[in-house]
Amino acid sequence: MSFTLAYNLDEADAIGAAIGGVLAPGDVVLLSGDLGAGKTTLARAMLKARGLAGEAPSPTFAIVQPYAPPEVDLPIAHVDLYRIEEPRDLIELGLDDYLSDGALLIEWPDRLGGDGWPGALELTISGAGDARVLTARVPPAWEARWPLP
Repeated sequence: MSFTLAYNLDEADAIGAAIGGVLAPGDVVLLSGDLGAGKTTLARAMLKARGLAGEAPSPTFAIVQPYAPPEVDLPIAHVDLYRIEEPRDLIELGLDDYLSDGALLIEWPDRLGGDGWPGALELTISGAGDARVLTARVPPAWEARWPLP
């Protein structure tokens, strides 16, 4: 299933919250878009929907920023692959380990190489200024719980 939604920056938190509210263990959300498109904004709203009280830092320098209960109600790793140069560097991150009981939010998924992450929810953000467009490739595992109209 494919989905497209035009939105403004004031609506970004509600969109991220809706997606974050239906995250389940084993989910992978891939966030693509240019620098400043709003990938981190959506990821932060997803984390807030799962109970994160404070502001989530961008994981650009840490690469992986894990969150676990009681901070959130579902273990989630927020991942920023911007600084990853070779797909082989991903092995050290152990991203698969987060999926046994949690979810992954991955920014810059093009750094994954190959086919990306099979079965992932793919979100692409485009636009500039206050006008954005969210394009989603919704995999079968998400179709019944896709939260956006």
